[in-house]
Amino acid sequence: MANLIDITFPETEQPSADPIAQKKELIQLRHPDKAHKPDNPVQRKKPDWIRAKAPTSDGYKNTHNIMRNLNLTTVCEEAACPNIGECWSKKHATMMIMGGTCTRACSFCNIATGKPDALDKFEPQRVAIAVMELGLKHVVITSVDRDDLEDGGAEHFVKTISRIRAMAPDTTIEILTPDFRRKEESIDTVAKARPDVFNHNLETVPRLYPKIRPGARYFASLRLLQRVKEVDPTIFTKSGIMVGLGETKEEVLQVMDDMRAANVDFLTIGQYLQPTVKHAAVDRFVTPEEFETYATIARAKGFLLVSSTPMTRSSYHADDDFNALRANREAQFKAAE
Repeated sequence: MANLIDITFPETEQPSADPIAQKKELIQLRHPDKAHKPDNPVQRKKPDWIRAKAPTSDGYKNTHNIMRNLNLTTVCEEAACPNIGECWSKKHATMMIMGGTCTRACSFCNIATGKPDALDKFEPQRVAIAVMELGLKHVVITSVDRDDLEDGGAEHFVKTISRIRAMAPDTTIEILTPDFRRKEESIDTVAKARPDVFNHNLETVPRLYPKIRPGARYFASLRLLQRVKEVDPTIFTKSGIMVGLGETKEEVLQVMDDMRAANVDFLTIGQYLQPTVKHAAVDRFVTPEEFETYATIARAKGFLLVSSTPMTRSSYHADDDFNALRANREAQFKAAE
């Protein structure tokens, strides 16, 4: 959850002095759709393997300043990523375009929901400037869902990719897109811009979609990943799921098979962590040994790269992972000669 000090209340709506009331007001502000749902108590005591470094380094502060000075939103902050301290200390920030308000209300996600603002036509330029100032060799660009836009924001992705290519031509680009549901032509639009990596997360197993990802459809997301490869087979495709939501091992293995059938190159698996009492509850904390078992099985199924650890997130170590992806593909090509 975002810090209370990051939220500006109108003068007539000053927050309560009671910390519990403040949290409730913050949930109402960010998640009005969830505010009246029953509470799911957050498990404060987490296993020893769930650990994150506090964001205190000079590198973190410098990254924070660049994001604020350029008026950019990051998924690192909005989604309350536990790896923000480590990543920002290395100047690795995942920028979230098209605003900080999502038109969906997924029960796992901490991003604010509501009616988004109009697109900022200068945002692609500011993103490109940030890439230059951070000196990024590899950048991850994601977005909120924009069901209110005719193309779901596809052209805004294209403009952002174009500006980065113009201003930082040596930087490789990874995008993490929404599903463009009922806007299938938007998939082609973004794929034809030829990002180096096209990521779209399935998030969970199909049985849990009505509860966890009610605004999406599992097979529509699979079709998106498959379509990217049809448009340009050279683009790396990537997808991820969370575990600890009540899925079974058999269901996870079926998702792996479905991804491979769609020719997905890179699989990420991480532990779901509950943002607030109004979000889906953690069913269990999956052990590191189970994550390693998933990784071993996924590699055997043919993924070029697998990241499966409790702290894995979509863009965690994305720069190193991209280098590994390229190396693994080259090795695969040489082996086939």
